[in-house]
Amino acid sequence: MNAMIDLAALGIGTSTILMFGLMVILLLTGMPLAFVTLLVALVFALLGFGPIAVSVITSRIYTFVESFVFVSVPMFVLMAAILDRSGIARDLFDAMKLIGGRLRGGVAVQTIFVSVILAAMSGIIGGEIVLLGMIALPQMLRLGYDRNLAIGVVCAGGSLGTMVPPSIVLIIYGLTANVSIGDLFTAAFVPGFMLASFYVAYVLIRAYTDPKVAPAPEADPIPTAEKLRLLKGLILPIMVVVFVLGSIYAGVASVTEASAVGVGGVILSTLLRGEFSWRLLRDSAMQTLATVGMIVWIGIGATALVGVYNLMGGIRFVSDLMTGISDNPTVIVLVMMAILFVLGAFLDWVGIALLTMPIFVPIVKTLGLDPIWFGVLFCMNMQVSFLSPPFGPAAFYLKSVAPPEISLGDIFRSLLPFIGLQALAVAILIAFPWIAVY
Repeated sequence: MNAMIDLAALGIGTSTILMFGLMVILLLTGMPLAFVTLLVALVFALLGFGPIAVSVITSRIYTFVESFVFVSVPMFVLMAAILDRSGIARDLFDAMKLIGGRLRGGVAVQTIFVSVILAAMSGIIGGEIVLLGMIALPQMLRLGYDRNLAIGVVCAGGSLGTMVPPSIVLIIYGLTANVSIGDLFTAAFVPGFMLASFYVAYVLIRAYTDPKVAPAPEADPIPTAEKLRLLKGLILPIMVVVFVLGSIYAGVASVTEASAVGVGGVILSTLLRGEFSWRLLRDSAMQTLATVGMIVWIGIGATALVGVYNLMGGIRFVSDLMTGISDNPTVIVLVMMAILFVLGAFLDWVGIALLTMPIFVPIVKTLGLDPIWFGVLFCMNMQVSFLSPPFGPAAFYLKSVAPPEISLGDIFRSLLPFIGLQALAVAILIAFPWIAVY
């Protein structure tokens, strides 16, 4: 009882600093984020409220993991895992010659188009960057593209899975903020393609203003027979995208049902291509188990921590703190974006979403802002976190398959212009919310 009274006497401000400080210390030891948040939650629950608080934690965790929509996460991860092991992405990249073949910088442009289609198929970024790092990066380097441009296109394009529906980030946000995931997918559609168009415009401007950045397009026309062969590589991916997103937007299927349709479509594609095997399915399932297990454990830890912090009065404390900054809602949103940007340099997006959104979303609603728009804004901000040093995961994904002479420092330097484009997209989305909530 004395421990409980002492913790209460510290005040919520001091308790917040202690909680955050303990998290930082534990993270510096190398302990995974999921276990850090769970341990901190348990310590503060027992100190502040006694054993009775444990039942509150478990009830919140149960509410998180029982959501039916959460089933879509392993489905989309499984789609990405099967894509990693099939030749669909390679054929898709070859087929995009039909779009980029006549442009200076065409291979970089077709890499971005492939990124968009792969993102629309699975919504996972890690495998996408690795795939493009093995397919597109060697080709661009061999053709004489500027190395920094080639690296930036692969990492930035491969990270579009955060924004382009069906994004796993949007699904986790929807579960955390208790808003319609279908509405989030609709709202993210235009901003996702806006960001991709920024990348394409940047590539073309660089290529046509500085001939040394990208080689001239091939002068020889592509024979009709070759065009037909290349078009075959587009058919199956486009059909999967149409069935998954089309069924959601048409109201035929929920997000969960559409994810199952997507898995069926990708498996059928591998069957038609003669690539399906039980080993492919088993390896994909094991990769899915590892990825989703990580997401679930981070979710459990973050949910427990937010629950305890709420019991301590922390959410009200942060809300009063944020709303006291300014009477202008835009200023408050900018402060939130700054906090997310800083956290994004050190934490995984899953942890950021589950730790901050239960606090930020009620504030956004209180300010009279649209939580759907804020969800798209959050995902756009997470785009920056995937690229920004020192722990931008996109750089590490690419480093795992890049030539040995390309260092992490080279990769991060190459990403700076694309981080600038992402920041520009965030600013435009704040200034013109109707881009998302049209």
